[in-house]
Amino acid sequence: QRDALQRELDDIKPGHYQVFLGLKHATPFVEEAVAEVAELGFKKIVGLVLAPHFSSYSIGQYIGRVREAAAPHNIEVVGIDSWAREEAFIEFLADDMKKKLATMPERTKVLFTAHSLPQRIIDGGDPYPDELRATAELVAEKVGLTRWSQWSIAWQSAGRTPEPWIGPDILEVIDQVATTRSSDEPIDGVLVCACGFVADHLEVLYDLDIEAAHRAEPLGLAFARIECVNDNQKVMHALAQRVTSA
Repeated sequence: QRDALQRELDDIKPGHYQVFLGLKHATPFVEEAVAEVAELGFKKIVGLVLAPHFSSYSIGQYIGRVREAAAPHNIEVVGIDSWAREEAFIEFLADDMKKKLATMPERTKVLFTAHSLPQRIIDGGDPYPDELRATAELVAEKVGLTRWSQWSIAWQSAGRTPEPWIGPDILEVIDQVATTRSSDEPIDGVLVCACGFVADHLEVLYDLDIEAAHRAEPLGLAFARIECVNDNQKVMHALAQRVTSA
C-alpha cells in the first residue's frame, strides 16, 4: 500500500511527495517515521491512516502521535480524518459485492463489519459507528440492497479485556441468521463486507475466512467475503488525490 500510494503520488506530481510508513504497535513506529521526515528536512506531513472510519481511538490517536512527534521539529501536520465516503472506495466494495452475490444463494444477507471498540469510547460520543453506517448505506444503495433485511452491521475482533466492547459480534449475528432457516423467509447465505479493514491480515484471514466461515458451515449457511482494498489502483489514486489536496 505504501508503494502503491507512492506510485500514484508520483504520477500526480513527480518528485514532490515521499511516503513514509509509521505504525502504532510495531516498528517502524509513528515517532520513528516522523524523526526520519525531520532528518530529511521536510516541513509538512499529511497524515493518512489506512483505515476509512474515524475514531478518536484509532485515526485520532495516530494523527495525535504524529502531531506530538512533529511539534519539536516545527513540522506542519495535516490529518485526513476520514475517507468513509470516498467514491472510489465505495465503488470498489460495491463492484465486488455484486460479483460475489451473483455466486451466492438468492436469500443472502450482507454483513458490514469493522473492528469493535470498547463501549466506553462510543459512550463518549465517538462517531465510529456512524462512520461505518455511512459506508454501509452508500454501498448498499449502489448494489441495490433496498431492504434492511438484506443487510446489517456487525462487529468483530473485539479485544479480550474485562470491559464491554460494542456489538453485536459477527459470530452472534451468524447464529441469529441461522435461526431464520426454519421461518417463512429463510436466509441461506452470509456475505461479509469487512469495510473497516483495507488489507488482508490476521483479523480478516483468520477471524473471517476461518473462524466466521467455520461458524457458518455447520449451520447450513453459504459464506463468502468481499475482497479487501489492498493496493487497488483506483482507491490508491483517490487517496493520493486526498493527500495532494490536503
